Amino acid sequence: MYKLDGKRVVITGAGSGLGRALPLALASRGCRIGAADIDEGRARETLELVRARGGEGEAYRVDVGRPEEVEAMAEHFFRSWGGVDVLVNNAGVVSTGFVGDIPLEDWEWVFRVNFWGVLYGCHYFIPRMKAQGGGYIVNVASAAGLLTLLEMAPYNATKAAVVALSETLRSELAPFGIGVTAVCPMFFNTRLLESMRYTDAFEKEFAETTFRFARMSAEQVAEAVVRAVERGRLYVVPQFSGRFFWALKRLRPGFYHGALAFFNRDDLGRRLLLWMARKGLVQ
Repeated sequence: MYKLDGKRVVITGAGSGLGRALPLALASRGCRIGAADIDEGRARETLELVRARGGEGEAYRVDVGRPEEVEAMAEHFFRSWGGVDVLVNNAGVVSTGFVGDIPLEDWEWVFRVNFWGVLYGCHYFIPRMKAQGGGYIVNVASAAGLLTLLEMAPYNATKAAVVALSETLRSELAPFGIGVTAVCPMFFNTRLLESMRYTDAFEKEFAETTFRFARMSAEQVAEAVVRAVERGRLYVVPQFSGRFFWALKRLRPGFYHGALAFFNRDDLGRRLLLWMARKGLVQ
């Protein structure tokens, strides 16, 4: 068990979505929140909401894709707070379409934020956590990293890498009293659509549909993450659909990938996928 009450927590991508919901969930547990985001204004908005719930903390501007900025963030919080108990690597972006159609600059953008941003956080925070005698790393991946969702290759690849990194860290860091959790949600309503890049109309419609009909809120995902961390779980897959499809992929990989190919093959498959999204079957 890992008690979060009163812990010092730094969260990247804290200006919206899960990055905003987590500080609010943790504020009720007396945590001190470092709300870090590339948009400092949004980070300050999150901090004001934290304070309205009786919490405290600090807003901090950081571009997680720049190692020197992540290193400066780690140095700042460990120096000014006397340590950091929990790092939540949450910042993320997405570009959709087929491999070969997605511009290479989009691949570089997604990898810079989704993978390198997480790695930089781990690289600069973990040695300091070892020196202080323990801590916790929460890496926000996605069910996309487990399920290889349609037309999302850059996002899938980066999130799969985050899952693999988290699994590696779990065994590497256990002797140092540092826990690790990989967060793998399906679709839920966030501001990810604001920065999402598309190469075809279907992906835009599908993304908007899944977000509009999402059954689980960011607040519910945040509570699931908090419970998983307190119980020391490696994986948290909040939605039933994510757990179901993950189990299906492992048990019947041929059937699973054949179904994905059907959804991708013609207009009937895509219309069926949109119908599933409206019914909440992929959320």
